[in-house]
Amino acid sequence: MENILFISHKKAQCGVYEFGKDIFDVLKSSAKYNFVRAECASLEDLHAAISQHQPAAIIYNYHHSVLPWLATKIAVRTFRNNITSMDIPQIGIIHEVTQSVADTATSYRRKYFLGHQSRLSNTLFDYYIAPDPTLLLKNPNVYKTGRLVPEYTNNNTPPAILTVGSFGFGTPKKGFEYIVEMVQREFDEAIIRFNIPSADFGDAQGSGAKAIAENCRKIIVKPGIQLVITHDFFDKQSMLDFLSKNTVNAFLYEDTGNRGLSSAVDNAMAVKRPVAISNSTMFRHLFDVMPSVCVKENSLSAIIKNGFSPLQKHYDEWSAENQLWEYERIVSSVLYRRQHPTQKKLGIKRTIESKFRNFFSMPDVTFTWLRNSDRATEDNLQPLKNAVYNTIQLPADATLNRILDNNARQLYKPAIEKLREFVPLTLAKKIPEANVQQAFVLDTVMRYIPQYNNPKLLCVGSYEDTASMSLIKMGFKVEEIDPMLNYYLQEYFTRPSTRKGSYNIIFSTSVIEHDPDDKSFITCIADLLAPGGVAVITCDYKDGWKPGDPKPSVDARLYTQKDLKERLPSYLPGFTLVDASQWDCPEPDFTFENHKYTFATFVVKKN
Repeated sequence: MENILFISHKKAQCGVYEFGKDIFDVLKSSAKYNFVRAECASLEDLHAAISQHQPAAIIYNYHHSVLPWLATKIAVRTFRNNITSMDIPQIGIIHEVTQSVADTATSYRRKYFLGHQSRLSNTLFDYYIAPDPTLLLKNPNVYKTGRLVPEYTNNNTPPAILTVGSFGFGTPKKGFEYIVEMVQREFDEAIIRFNIPSADFGDAQGSGAKAIAENCRKIIVKPGIQLVITHDFFDKQSMLDFLSKNTVNAFLYEDTGNRGLSSAVDNAMAVKRPVAISNSTMFRHLFDVMPSVCVKENSLSAIIKNGFSPLQKHYDEWSAENQLWEYERIVSSVLYRRQHPTQKKLGIKRTIESKFRNFFSMPDVTFTWLRNSDRATEDNLQPLKNAVYNTIQLPADATLNRILDNNARQLYKPAIEKLREFVPLTLAKKIPEANVQQAFVLDTVMRYIPQYNNPKLLCVGSYEDTASMSLIKMGFKVEEIDPMLNYYLQEYFTRPSTRKGSYNIIFSTSVIEHDPDDKSFITCIADLLAPGGVAVITCDYKDGWKPGDPKPSVDARLYTQKDLKERLPSYLPGFTLVDASQWDCPEPDFTFENHKYTFATFVVKKN
């Protein structure tokens, strides 16, 4: 079993140290790699750890303020010349990560061999781990993970008197004063409990913590409001015990600048009490929670009334089991890319060995080629009140397994207009003639939804998919996967929390033709669908096409009648087409990259 060195700084009262400790407590249970943790205070400490453990890769729990001796390329690379000739991949965890930081993080090795001598800190490592589930994966040097919610069993009953808790180091803009003000606006009787310890980096003497406490005491004006403040530094168990005894835990940070995510709410979620947040970007990973837990959207009373259920999905996703899976697969990907350096930029064109392959396939920005702009999605995906979609009345001879040609564009024009109503900014980025695919998918999914009680929906290839976005606008819960957002289908299939045989409808618009292994693509969909579930798929189509024939550069293949009638169904025992097929198309009417072809649909049901 290969050793993977996990480097952190010496024990200190700081969030970076606690983050690294929590991650390593998960990693040490790995049966795939032997993760070894070393606390280093100097380059000499690092050299000693490398010599002792001979790691296959090194992960740094890095922040410039806690590992200043690592803050130059020269320091990091010295051991390569003086200690060992091994080519050890260097992987840095980015704590203050934003989309811009992730997009511009550059591999040291690439910089070095191109002759650049930039001193920017984002050229420090070969690869990066960003613990931010909101990032778009545009940079092949950057991997991302979800958050980590600690495991905790809360045996405490909710307190008899409304109790609002919060914790954090005594550094600026933590919003403790705002919590006091909000509680007093909404309640006449309550207990406010704060734990504000000193921070070794930023408030070593505790003067900031004491000043915040004094400010909070001065704000209290209602006799029924009690304020209890402690300054002890809690270990993990004590901190979780503290959070577990509150009615609600609130974090109203004032910082809205370019910051990484806060771990405070991850810990608060562990005790399964309601959580209230501000609109600080440090809580952006919870902005999609419905009903909202942001005090700009809901009152503290409403957040308490809604309970923990709005956070349950995130709680399940950010488990220790999933975190271990993420890190193991990141390490596997890095090691694979070192062994196969010519393949590291091939993205989805790289051969997929099987749906259970043990490395990350990297994002290919051409995967969502129907976008004609790199502008970020601006459509608000908050569900609309009274949003209605009426399915199209199909002619008697119409079928759902068909060609999406100009006749289909006319038939599904009302659905296209509905897409424009729901997500106009995203639709404007698309190639107009291709919108018939999302229109068909939206109409067909809506056609099947009434057949299920509280249907479970999955969109494969969801980034800027207007059908998926429109369903969300109509209030449906859609689970979304996409290599730009999180995973390829085959990767998602292997995730520990993925429930096989649980989805009622899986839909995918113009994705399958990009995947070099469409057999595993189809098989994964088959295994994810529940009995009686339906798959709604569209694809690029040209009957008679053969491997080696011209095709768009972004496609692995074009589909033919034989593919849809024989090959794909052969991967789907126990499935049937939902109706008769009409895939004749002697005159394709869509052009992309000077290639003429069309679109076809493939709609099947699990018996």
